[in-house]
Amino acid sequence: MKCAIVTGGSRGIGRAVCIKLAEEKNYHILINYASNEAAAKETLSKIQELGATGEILKFDVADAEESQKVLTEWQEKNPDAIVEVIVNNAGVTRDGLFMWMKNEDWNTVINTSLNGFFNVTNFFIQKLLRNKYGRIINMVSVSGVKGTAGQTNYSAAKAALVGATKALAQEVAKRNITVNAVAPGFIRTDMTQELNEDELKAMIPANRFGEAEEVADLVAFLASRKASYITGEVVNINGGIYS
Repeated sequence: MKCAIVTGGSRGIGRAVCIKLAEEKNYHILINYASNEAAAKETLSKIQELGATGEILKFDVADAEESQKVLTEWQEKNPDAIVEVIVNNAGVTRDGLFMWMKNEDWNTVINTSLNGFFNVTNFFIQKLLRNKYGRIINMVSVSGVKGTAGQTNYSAAKAALVGATKALAQEVAKRNITVNAVAPGFIRTDMTQELNEDELKAMIPANRFGEAEEVADLVAFLASRKASYITGEVVNINGGIYS
């Protein structure tokens, strides 16, 4: 059984990625979520409606012990399963000006995006190397490439993930494993619903917010065999706001 794991797969871009990968029916989809069980179940039912298979794995990617425990239990139950695709999508925002930023708002954001990448990818990396094939896609952000005021923590977490992407790509390329980052701009999801879309779209050359499905199309391409010579890249998908 060949599998793809998507962290933070219950909503938004994560859900769209799960559905897009399911459409191609190449993989059994592992949907990771931390808190919203109803949303995770909805994602799973959408996958099953497409005639694909999947399952839900509940753990907080920021928690190393919990991640290890849940993934180990899953692997022991499915000894023949091979995870070929890892989409590190889980992330949170705790926006605010740096001068007033609380320690916990800094740590929560860094731990989820950066340590979450480590906890999940590090669990599978030796298996990918032995298998001599893999696709690792890290969800970063326009904030991680250009920096966004009011998001010093989020920008730092995503910029660190860009560096990790480029370094790991060089380590594993010989084994036919690619590591890329996708950097969305303003995408219409739960995370951006508080933003004033009318005001912000004036800054975007494409004059609109992106859709989660558009990001999922890019992720699915990078997860495919067609993308075998693309690695260490950060692909911006932002309607021209920053490139």
